[in-house]
Amino acid sequence: MRINYICVILAILFFIPNRARPSADDIALPDGFKIEEYAGGLDNPRFMAISPDGVLFTADMGDGAVIALPDKNGDGKADSVNKFISGLKRPNSIAFHGGYIYVGETDRVVRFKYEGADMPHGKKEVLISGLPKKGHFTKTLGFGPDGKMYVSMGSSCNICVEEDKRRATVMRYNPDGTGEEIYASGLRNSVGLTWHPKTGELWATDNGRDWLGDNLPPDEVNIVKEGKNYGWPYCYGDKIPDPDFDDAKKCADTVAPVVELQAHSAPLGLTFYEGAMFPPDYKGDLFVAYHGSWNRTVPTGYKVVRVIMKEGKPLEIQDFTSGWLEGNKRSGRPVDVLVGNQGEVYISDDFTGSVYRVTYDNKH
Repeated sequence: MRINYICVILAILFFIPNRARPSADDIALPDGFKIEEYAGGLDNPRFMAISPDGVLFTADMGDGAVIALPDKNGDGKADSVNKFISGLKRPNSIAFHGGYIYVGETDRVVRFKYEGADMPHGKKEVLISGLPKKGHFTKTLGFGPDGKMYVSMGSSCNICVEEDKRRATVMRYNPDGTGEEIYASGLRNSVGLTWHPKTGELWATDNGRDWLGDNLPPDEVNIVKEGKNYGWPYCYGDKIPDPDFDDAKKCADTVAPVVELQAHSAPLGLTFYEGAMFPPDYKGDLFVAYHGSWNRTVPTGYKVVRVIMKEGKPLEIQDFTSGWLEGNKRSGRPVDVLVGNQGEVYISDDFTGSVYRVTYDNKH
């Protein structure tokens, strides 16, 4: 328990507000790409979604709100920052499904009838309540090809055996919140969820445990399958026993990550690129947002990477946008990455309160 208190104290110290916003010129991208601030002045923008009527939305955790960011004149900048839903409990994620907007709050999932960004939302419906909120409190939700709702629930601790079996899992529900079941377990904190556009498989990031040094354990991207166990707390990576338990038998039936990432990168949002704006070789590649380390002697992360895919398998990891970290100085923390309707890519940053827009010049 004592080490958990230390984690909390360090995290609080790290998050002392520092909103020095980097210039777009400070962000490095591959040739031909351009990044601009799409919207600013938000509190803590987290996960994003595009509504059925084509408007970019984000959950703003600090403001307890869902924010609409319309661009009616098509100039690549949000016309306004509209508080579409307010009075929420640390919302982390949103999704549109079946005529509703769903919101993942810290201890529940709610939904509102959605009839357009310019129309009032419907009455709040509490679908799932009493979700665990100690420790990793965010709830990320999304809808799979099967029409079911998936909700990730992180662990209560750094390394422990959970009493609540919903912790360190991805849960599955019917769209109305009924039919609760554990879809997959052993996932310490799978903050980001996405579905492969061709196979329909669920891919998820996972944040590894702390206090095993700067380079262990690796953070992960997993292909999350029904009924499978991904190791935590007994093991990490490809069946490697955690030293706090040192029990190889517990790892025998666990599933290895499809991608291992630099430890303490804190991967959050991820998405496959299926747009038409970027060069053809980007098609099918995976973007992952690194929120960045808080307990590493040499900071790492604070960028978005491109996982190059070949025949459906990860081949190589390359930096896509970087520059939010110079030495020990941090100027941004990417949370989510989302492909827009024109093939542009949006990046939310809960450190500066910004949403960025990345485009590519086809004439380059």
